[in-house]
Amino acid sequence: MDRNNAPVEGIEHPDHRVEFHLSPGDVEAVRFGISPGHELAHAVRVLLRPAAHPLQWGWLRAVRDRLPRDEFALLTTVVGDDGYLPDFLTTAPRWDLTPEAELDELRGAPLGPMRVDFGKMVLRSTGARRKALGEMQGQPARARSMIADAWAAVWDAALAPVWPQLERLLRADIAVRSRTIASAGIASMAGDLHPQVTWGEGAVRVSLRRHSEQVDCRGSGLVLVPSVMSSWGCMVLTEPPAQPTLFYPARGVTAGWARDAAETTEALGALLGPARAGILLRAGTARTTSQVAQEAGIAISTASHHLAVLRDAGLIGSERDGARMLHLRTPLGEAMVGAVL
Repeated sequence: MDRNNAPVEGIEHPDHRVEFHLSPGDVEAVRFGISPGHELAHAVRVLLRPAAHPLQWGWLRAVRDRLPRDEFALLTTVVGDDGYLPDFLTTAPRWDLTPEAELDELRGAPLGPMRVDFGKMVLRSTGARRKALGEMQGQPARARSMIADAWAAVWDAALAPVWPQLERLLRADIAVRSRTIASAGIASMAGDLHPQVTWGEGAVRVSLRRHSEQVDCRGSGLVLVPSVMSSWGCMVLTEPPAQPTLFYPARGVTAGWARDAAETTEALGALLGPARAGILLRAGTARTTSQVAQEAGIAISTASHHLAVLRDAGLIGSERDGARMLHLRTPLGEAMVGAVL
């Protein structure tokens, strides 16, 4: 490569890329997670630049008039409309991470790393935003409390009403990709994540706009996190102590993803019948036969019959836990639920 045309850190260039190096064939080095904080941060960016996110317009129309003005303004100062996203806004993504747990982690975020993150944002900003971030850097405890309160208020207004739909899309994506790893290997799964992502010679490579880095994931592994809100492309998290993380657009996101649960149930109901559609929708977390019956308002014997039909179709898996039988959507079931969103 001509040195005069080599990518410079922080400047857009087509040859920027981050490489996550893994041990060849090490399936256990790759795991999946979800990140409510990442979704909220990018929801803020969608609201700031709606023209760039047409897949979110249905959601935008429903939420933009109910946003809490002051709290949203504070988050826009911290998140910005593009570029660097402070690490303290999100905790380590994991499969069972809830919005409530994410918010608790933010309220207890260490102040030292927060000062570092604020410093990075100050360097990347100008004018009134730079001044406001500098003040937050000087009073990190106060800033942390205000940001957490704003996080909670904007979450309740913007994402809480659609979190069930959004979470189903994320889990459906993970289920399908996990099955691909099991059947075809990491290389096949990684090569299908996004056009920005490739696999070769023991590394997952991600093309980025402004950043290049070599990341050794041997011993720490790589976390893959699907996203509905950042549907434009990929982002990475590489700075210790965070585990190396790749955020990528979830598959199956359409302009109608935020339609309400009643519409989703109706769409599935046309295929499976209303009772089985409702059982399948609620099977994102393991439930006993009694719980399924109670939630559906049917007899236990009827619930057992519906579960057997869904199990025979490969949409639900059932495992014994002591005296209980627990029922959970399979990867095929996740994919079916995701397909109607």
